[in-house]
Amino acid sequence: MSEMPSKEPITFERPSSLYENLSSRFQLQDRNFQRQYAHLYCERLLTMRKNIVAGAKRKWGSDVIIRKLFELKNNEKCCIVGTFYKHMELKPNILQEISEEHNLIPQPKKDKYVSDSDTLILEDELQRICLVGNINIQKACTGMVAAVLGEEKESGKFHVEDTCFMHLNQPAPFPTLEEDRYIFFISGLGLGQEGKNLMGLQLMVDLITGQLGSQEEQEKYSKVIRVILAGDGLSYDTQDKTVLNTAKYLSRKVQATTVEGVKELDDVLTQLVSNVPVDIMPGEFDPTNGILPQQPLHRCMFPQANIYKTLNCVTNPYDAKVDGFRILGTSGQAITDIYQYTTNENRLEILEETLKTGHIAPTAPDTLACYPFLKEDPFILPEIPHVYFAGNQSKFESKLWEDEAGRKCLLLTIPRFSQTQSGVMLNLRTMEASAVVFSSEFMQ
Repeated sequence: MSEMPSKEPITFERPSSLYENLSSRFQLQDRNFQRQYAHLYCERLLTMRKNIVAGAKRKWGSDVIIRKLFELKNNEKCCIVGTFYKHMELKPNILQEISEEHNLIPQPKKDKYVSDSDTLILEDELQRICLVGNINIQKACTGMVAAVLGEEKESGKFHVEDTCFMHLNQPAPFPTLEEDRYIFFISGLGLGQEGKNLMGLQLMVDLITGQLGSQEEQEKYSKVIRVILAGDGLSYDTQDKTVLNTAKYLSRKVQATTVEGVKELDDVLTQLVSNVPVDIMPGEFDPTNGILPQQPLHRCMFPQANIYKTLNCVTNPYDAKVDGFRILGTSGQAITDIYQYTTNENRLEILEETLKTGHIAPTAPDTLACYPFLKEDPFILPEIPHVYFAGNQSKFESKLWEDEAGRKCLLLTIPRFSQTQSGVMLNLRTMEASAVVFSSEFMQ
């Protein structure tokens, strides 16, 4: 009796992709902290003004009167351009932090700092004026640059009729792909936490690397051409609590108190980079500088993964092209900060607002720590990206944003893995994104 011929195992080859890192503007060339932050605000206004004025003329007509604040006349309808400053009674300040340190006046922790008494002020290089009228104060935040149309009344306040933000440059058309190509987004692994169950994380790694799954699943995951780890590979528990409780105005180092978290992260990265390119961004709890833009994690921390060229340590924010698709995003600190200082509850809407206003982190340096840049503001959006994401959010959401000119951008909020056991799978061919859950506990 002849033996039945055995079936050869089916193998799937992971396709290659073209990659270009565009994050050079986020790389710090020097470390000079002696400068004042006024230079950054001035550069932001000067850089964005020309574009905003052009957008205002398109929106309100080429004959609209453009005035500086010192040129304003009572009851003259005109347009002024400047930077928002939101005066908030509940906003933490340095004196309160000093009081907390000396146990004099302890301040309760708040999820949001908005109140009905908040006022919105517009300031240019020389003066400032209070804004009232048709403008949503509670959805605006400090640092946004805008043009407002209206008139100054005898009260000395500017009564707003309409608002116009930066008109972003036209993006390149969406590239056309003949076959499915996937990018897998993940954030907030939270490694280094005592007693943490790593089963969901290992399941994710095994699926991406082809160690688990049905034939259909293996074929699908073999088309993942890149993994983007959007910050917080380490847990809050790995931080030195004395450092975390230090006043924000002092030198604050984010450091791991145990090497276990880094070792676990190295193990995970080694399994991934042996199969697929990985871009790892730093986050709030990772061992790098705590201010934006965060510099790449040092490769020496990952002795096992470091031997693979497919390990790519990148900045936060992150900007790159993958197979012609421009992908821009952050580890989420900017979105979380804006959430605290506005009434907006939806993180995806906040992400959309930063796109509309043309700035990745408008609240920096007011309430979000950043480097004191002198001759540039790298957080200004150069053009509309194809994909714009924020990591370490409470849940996954996506939206294909489109403006009146037909320009499109896919917006993504990436959930924190340690809380949701999920990542995000993006098909570049169809521009469809979906959450992938790696634990039955979180499946609905």
